Amino acid sequence: MISRIKGTTKLIGLLGDPVKHSLSPLMHNTAFKALNLDYVYMAFQVKEGFIKEGIEAVKTFNLEGFNLTMPHKQRVMEYLDEVSEEAALIGSVNTVKNIDGKLFGYNTDGKGFVKSLEEKNIEYKGKKIVLTGAGGAARAVAIQLAYDGAGEITIFNRTMDSAVEIVDIINKNIPSCKGKAFKLKEEELMKEIRDASIFVNCTSVGMEPNAGESIISSNKAFHKDLFVADIIYEPKKTKLLSMAEEAGCKYMNGLMMLIWQGAIAFNIWTGKNMPVDLIKKLLEKQGFYV
Repeated sequence: MISRIKGTTKLIGLLGDPVKHSLSPLMHNTAFKALNLDYVYMAFQVKEGFIKEGIEAVKTFNLEGFNLTMPHKQRVMEYLDEVSEEAALIGSVNTVKNIDGKLFGYNTDGKGFVKSLEEKNIEYKGKKIVLTGAGGAARAVAIQLAYDGAGEITIFNRTMDSAVEIVDIINKNIPSCKGKAFKLKEEELMKEIRDASIFVNCTSVGMEPNAGESIISSNKAFHKDLFVADIIYEPKKTKLLSMAEEAGCKYMNGLMMLIWQGAIAFNIWTGKNMPVDLIKKLLEKQGFYV
């Protein structure tokens, strides 16, 4: 890696806290090397409350672009010159491109999920989609699906306020999609799943320290035409996905969402397509599986 860094090398970074666990440097630097692009990607720990200083550093050192992770995805927006329509609706940014000192923000999280569905030939346009969770990931996935043509988005969450906020954004701004919010109760969730085309878990239930748990205790509402997605990618098969497999449903974990959100960001910065198959094989070697 060091041997290919030159005075002309363009710098791209990740701003967040924590960042040591991130797979983004591995993914992007592998892609840069494979395509012989004169870029390098580094992770920078920027503590909560210091995003303004982080942005000033980005401009001072003329980074080509950067990613954002928690806790900065929302706060960063006030320091950007322009954001995409989807990012404005979602209310957060995870990817920024620097063009002559002007910062343009995007949200590729939801796009990454949609691309994962398309890769598996899962039809979502005009369909009913049920999601659990109402955090940042759920917000990005739900609003992007609605923006891209989903017919109905139904969100279940333990507290109603966040779920209601998301469906209000959908109903007020994307009239082609109907948004509904429910307090998370299994009986109601199962009722909504019965006529849904896609069920997505956007909560952390199923990953450490809750590995072995599922947001739903029974798969009796699952039907053969239901596609089940879990945005968790470690473990590779959560209890929810095992339940989907037992019910004969097609399913996916969150690894391809992770890869595709990075691939879309990669294209924004470089104008090139990330070698997705190479990155998939790389992460499989690291112990991650679709």
